[in-house]
Amino acid sequence: MRPVFLLMLLVTLFSCQRKEKLSDRVIYPERPNIVWIVCEDMSPEHLESYGDTGGKTPNLNALAKESLQYNNAFSTAGVCAPSRSALITGAYQTSIGGMHMRTLAPSAAASDAYPPGFKGYSTVLPEGMLPYPIYLRKAGYYVTNNVKEDYQFRSPVGMWDDSSNSAHWRNRPDPKQPFFSIFNFTTTHESQVWAREGKDSLLVDPDSVTVPPVYPDDSITRRTLARFITNVMRMDKQVGEVIAQLKADGLYDNTIIFFYSDHGDGMPYFKRELYDRGLRVPLMVKAPFLDAGTETEELVSFVDFAPTLLSLAGVPVPETMQGQAFLGKQKAEPRKYIYAARDRMDSEYDRVRAVSDGRYKYLRNYMPEKPNYQNIRFRLSNPLMLHLLDLHDKGLLDQNQDRWFATSKPLEELYDTQTDPWEFKNLAEDPDYAEQLAEMRIVHEEWMLKYGDMAALNELEMVRNWWGGQDSAPVTQVPEVDFQGGKVSLSSATSSSIISYRKSKSAGWNIYSKPFEAALGDSLYVNAHRIGFEPSEIATVVK
Repeated sequence: MRPVFLLMLLVTLFSCQRKEKLSDRVIYPERPNIVWIVCEDMSPEHLESYGDTGGKTPNLNALAKESLQYNNAFSTAGVCAPSRSALITGAYQTSIGGMHMRTLAPSAAASDAYPPGFKGYSTVLPEGMLPYPIYLRKAGYYVTNNVKEDYQFRSPVGMWDDSSNSAHWRNRPDPKQPFFSIFNFTTTHESQVWAREGKDSLLVDPDSVTVPPVYPDDSITRRTLARFITNVMRMDKQVGEVIAQLKADGLYDNTIIFFYSDHGDGMPYFKRELYDRGLRVPLMVKAPFLDAGTETEELVSFVDFAPTLLSLAGVPVPETMQGQAFLGKQKAEPRKYIYAARDRMDSEYDRVRAVSDGRYKYLRNYMPEKPNYQNIRFRLSNPLMLHLLDLHDKGLLDQNQDRWFATSKPLEELYDTQTDPWEFKNLAEDPDYAEQLAEMRIVHEEWMLKYGDMAALNELEMVRNWWGGQDSAPVTQVPEVDFQGGKVSLSSATSSSIISYRKSKSAGWNIYSKPFEAALGDSLYVNAHRIGFEPSEIATVVK
């Protein structure tokens, strides 16, 4: 062997070993920067790294090549507000009363169809339960949300440093302060299927899109799908803009990035359903300590996002969180099952529960006398929805497409999502699957017993119980201000209150966690807010 070649070989081997050692010794800050990029109403298959329905997503393709891609991530509901309730708390929405879509106000499209006496309300979180942004702010993070919340409760003023359409990590006063920033894009939301039609051009030919078997393959279906896929492509460009900003700021390589959707597709017979097409979401996580361009089949639920975030940020995961961390120092063993729920959708009531082990899906219909299809007025603006109703009335849908409109449901459903990904063949009455059915039934019932299910109560009764039998929410007790030794201490007699303060009306709100310095005569604005109650705010002078 020639000496020069031998030397090159030794250098190459040394370089490889050196690279492996460096990667094994990744030094990561105690408080890393974290960005969540969130889209709405989108199943994974529209992204080229997951499948191919006809569109192009170059920015998310590039992110996927640098991320760990989760192939079994699931929302806890097939609709946004209940799922976002689970995201913000790390708890199942059914266990905290956040399961109805939505709680803050009746749907304008169906305001006359709600039960008599219905009024908007905020979910009253259980004693000691706090949203994850509170923990991050107390740990020293600059925490922003741009811009959608929809968590089933009115947020305390101090929950975010900024929650607005201008919220951005770039606005933090100290460039060295660690940040957590959400960017939520509504471009793929259900409503944009009709809101954008005729206002911007299609980016994909309707003849080239993939038509799922739940729909008839015709021109109306293809046109509607092409509009949705076009919206996905426009969202991909928005994702690219956030990534470009991280790179421009020199932050991209060392920032942990999550990309995910808040539930499955915003299309008829997808959104609001507990089939995988309503629950399964894309999830990519890019971090310096993860293997780029790899995939995992690990089961992940939305209740796991908050504990995972805290685990990555070096913040202890509180016992009030029912999910488990899937990354970070507090990472738990992989979960065996994911759970989901369907309850009131706008004015229409139903109660369905689901459990999946990643292959087998079990559904329990607590109102089997009702059809899966709900006459949700908001959805009637979708031209495909009107088309499906027309074809159903004319008897022109095939058996699998028309089963949505059956007048009732079985008490139990069981599907093998590996061999039947569209969940058409119910195996619950097949004796060959009796053991699988029994196992999933027990798992479902154990979940209900462990965490409870507040949908067993009438919704208005549940709210009155929160309010102590009154017709309106209680008011959080006025904070007490104690000034001693040059420091201010704050407290509220209302338990589980989140206390915020600021020293001028133009200043941002601080989260109170310990006494802070002040001087006699200083102005002070204090807000105490038990989530679900009315907040209390006072303006005072330090005495």
